[in-house]
Amino acid sequence: MVGYTGWRKSTRSSNTANSDCVECRQTWRKSSRSNNTSNADCVEARNTAAGFQVRDSKLGHDSPVFDLGAADFTSLLRATGRS
Repeated sequence: MVGYTGWRKSTRSSNTANSDCVECRQTWRKSSRSNNTSNADCVEARNTAAGFQVRDSKLGHDSPVFDLGAADFTSLLRATGRS
């Protein structure tokens, strides 16, 4: 598990004299089930190079982050009826 929002370095950054380039923050996407009702807080997900990460949107940055491979993330979506 990862407990922070990571930065991704540009593929143009390398071990050359021009190694410092742009970094982008990975953003979280909130479930479409999260809306302005009493059940507004659900899960958030983001993709990573290795697959996906999910967390509880109620807890935000304090939420544990679970790393899932693509097959596991697809299974999670199917189990919730969202695939």
